[in-house]
Amino acid sequence: MLEILDLSLLVVASAYLIGSLSSAIILCKLAGLPDPRSQGSGNPGATNVLRFGGKKLAATVLLLDVVKGILPVVIARLLGLDMGWLAATAFAAFLGHLYPMFFGFKGGKGVATAFGGFIALSPLMAGISLLTWGLVFAISRISSLSALTAAALTPVYSLWLIDSIIARGIILMMAVMLLVRHRSNIKRLLSGNEGKS
Repeated sequence: MLEILDLSLLVVASAYLIGSLSSAIILCKLAGLPDPRSQGSGNPGATNVLRFGGKKLAATVLLLDVVKGILPVVIARLLGLDMGWLAATAFAAFLGHLYPMFFGFKGGKGVATAFGGFIALSPLMAGISLLTWGLVFAISRISSLSALTAAALTPVYSLWLIDSIIARGIILMMAVMLLVRHRSNIKRLLSGNEGKS
């Protein structure tokens, strides 16, 4: 039992370290571009990188941010951890993205990394969340509103698609943190000042 606990904690800690590898900051530095935290919205994520780094670089950032949410959970699953620990692993990678230890604990908003974790936990749940994002975006053309709606509804989808109560609780916590990280977007949405994509 102790060995299983030690393994689980090691996996969760490793997931945090993987999440702490900020794709936007690393790739912008390699491309000779400024730190994304000093440009545009100041968020080290794909949307902000798109503003000054171009589509290819932004797409690469997005892909890597999703992968770093998927990879730790896949490894945890291969090691035989249960759903509660899988969700904890997804949360750790997400937390690493939000508060990366390698970059002064100043990270991004976490949508892509959270989505990657959701894919690894339940592809169907993630697929429905992505569909939600797509439908809201098709109607509103506002990326932040789409992400916020998908984040808010993912815990609801988990009630039908995830058996573990612990995992559902962690998914809910991730969704709440996503909403909190988007509080400036929420304020702009409520005031009607949020721009369309």
